[in-house]
Amino acid sequence: MANVVPRSFLQVAAKEEEAAPPLRVVQIEGLVILKIIKHCKEFSPALVTGQLLGLDVGSVLEVTNCFPFPVREEDEEIEAEGANYQLEMMRCLREVNVDNNTVGWYQSTLFGSFQTVELIETFMNYQENIKRCVCIIYDPSRSSQGVLALKALKLSDSFMELYKSNNFTGEKLREKNLSWVDIFEEIPIKVSNSALISAFMTELEPDTPVTQCDYERLQLSTNSYLERNVEFLIECMDDLSMEQQKFQFYYRNLSRQQVQQQAWLQKRRAENMARKAAGEEPLPEEDPSNPAFRPIPEPSRLDSFLITNQIANYCNQINSVAGQSFSRLYLMKALHEN
Repeated sequence: MANVVPRSFLQVAAKEEEAAPPLRVVQIEGLVILKIIKHCKEFSPALVTGQLLGLDVGSVLEVTNCFPFPVREEDEEIEAEGANYQLEMMRCLREVNVDNNTVGWYQSTLFGSFQTVELIETFMNYQENIKRCVCIIYDPSRSSQGVLALKALKLSDSFMELYKSNNFTGEKLREKNLSWVDIFEEIPIKVSNSALISAFMTELEPDTPVTQCDYERLQLSTNSYLERNVEFLIECMDDLSMEQQKFQFYYRNLSRQQVQQQAWLQKRRAENMARKAAGEEPLPEEDPSNPAFRPIPEPSRLDSFLITNQIANYCNQINSVAGQSFSRLYLMKALHEN
């Protein structure tokens, strides 16, 4: 009989973690969505965050509960109190036998402007302890147009590897085949309700055939929303232009350095030829102490990638809202004609 080598708990956990299937769906209970919407709308236009609790089951991440974070301030003592508040909340939930496993966090945004370096840093901090976590983004301004602006995001694995090396040069990005669309991955959201809640909602439907959300879908005025999106889009275009100027300055300096290197090499080679003719040993053709041979650091492309992502998001929002507005106008025109 073959000897069975005993394995520790950490080895078994590591093996199961490696064999875990990729995340396919984020399943959120309806009550959790209502809590997120209530918290974000109460403090709008201020941005708020909160903790997501649930279970990681195979390819599905179940979000069964959440609680809000206190309003953040720069004071270190207040930040420490916020951390203690989170631990105390999770301890209380554990005592009443409620899911207290952290699976991510949620945050509000204004007109979809959430793709920032701070979001990436928060993801990396969570990833140190939770390998599979998500961020739920809720946009109250977009939801006021009659759409539930809720999305679940995670960082792509290829981007996380590159972010850990902190090397966002053009050569490294081409090597990893990484573009600006590969930073975030959007996970489909599935809303789940218990059988009792589903039965209760079925009883309420005949009594309220038209809801407030249905009226919001018929609003013809979207000027303020489109104006703000266009304003943010113009600001992002200015930021992208500044990033391009940084790269233009870098390439100008690089070409100038290459010209200096060629001139210095020609001078050194002529000097070596003269030394050979005089029977002396030639000098090396590279001098690390020479400023012309010092490498010029290439600017990081992370900011330009995030700005490009944000521009694409604003364009998609403008396209979506404009298309819906045209449909409403044609509908109202047909109703007036009839």
